Amino acid sequence: MKTIDDYNFEDKKALIRVDFNVPLDADFNVTDTSRIEAAKPSILKVLEDGGSAVLMSHLGRPKGKVNPDMSLSHICEKVSEIIGVQVKFAKDCIGEIADTAVSELQSGEVLLLENLRFYGEEEKGDESFAEALSKHGDIYVNDAFGTAHRAHASTTIVANYFSGNKCFGYLLAKEIKAIEKVMRTGEKPITAILGGAKVSSKITIIENILDKVDNLIIGGGMTYTFVKAQGGKVGDSICEDDKMELALNILKQASEKGVKIHLPVDVLAADAFDNNANTQFMDVNEIPDGWQGLDAGPQTLENFKQVILDSKTILWNGPVGVFEMENFAKGTIAVGNAIDEATQNGAFSLVGGGDSVAAVKQFGFEDKVSYVSTGGGAMLESLEGRTLPGIAAILG
Repeated sequence: MKTIDDYNFEDKKALIRVDFNVPLDADFNVTDTSRIEAAKPSILKVLEDGGSAVLMSHLGRPKGKVNPDMSLSHICEKVSEIIGVQVKFAKDCIGEIADTAVSELQSGEVLLLENLRFYGEEEKGDESFAEALSKHGDIYVNDAFGTAHRAHASTTIVANYFSGNKCFGYLLAKEIKAIEKVMRTGEKPITAILGGAKVSSKITIIENILDKVDNLIIGGGMTYTFVKAQGGKVGDSICEDDKMELALNILKQASEKGVKIHLPVDVLAADAFDNNANTQFMDVNEIPDGWQGLDAGPQTLENFKQVILDSKTILWNGPVGVFEMENFAKGTIAVGNAIDEATQNGAFSLVGGGDSVAAVKQFGFEDKVSYVSTGGGAMLESLEGRTLPGIAAILG
């Protein structure tokens, strides 16, 4: 696996695919800079070697049309501030404007190209568009894990034009190693915590990781499909009736593979999907009509904690309750605290997937786990066992 450390960029232009698809407020201020900060080490490595960096990214979904609201010019100053170098901006990503800006770039300088997705060819993986992008650099660096699962021109096709001169940036290399630690090289016992609303959205992940983990903790809305499938009463809790057979099959597969499945035994139920609803702790199998489980109960959290503390490798994907509502966030916070404690005791912990990452950031666990993945969809596809096109393109 070639990384950015395998190259000296002196007098070279690095064409770096970054993921600067960052949230902006109404005044175009960046409200979360973590993706820019994550790309900083790779950019600085190029500059410290005596090279220059040409950055390319998308922002939003302009669907192949120029949309001033989604121009990367809005973030140029913030990128400059974070990197510590005044970043130049090109008002296009290919063509004369971009070519001229790239040709004038000196060692130690950084250029940010305009939004790749202003061209429909980017998402189509167009060869000629990729070739035009390839002319902007001597070495191609992919450091955008968040888009590595897309076979787009800038993430996959462009690599074809850099035979022997392509590598992973620090961020993407870290993502690959973190997932490998869980899926291939992790110290046992390995525990996966899967939450979220639906079994259907996690089924491929569950089937893929059953061969790799020792414990599978199931929380969140998925719980009730498993409980009802085993004859429990779930009241008005979210439940995929058409996936109950699938849930039973997962339990059977886990048993055959020697994987312990840990389901909630008690829940915090409410009489409405509302932060101010009436609440009551009850047995997960005995939720009456008119009530729905919205968070894990105290005995469940104690059980989960013991499993987590006994683990050496931990994957967390999905909250165990409706953490967006304060009164139903305690379970997710408790799981975060247990993972924090296990990590302090030497366990490796990986958090990935949109909602769990959101929860980790909201409750201040970012620096208390070993690694927080920057890519939602890419992370999930990796856990499903798929080879991501953006990664295959560098390895090929």
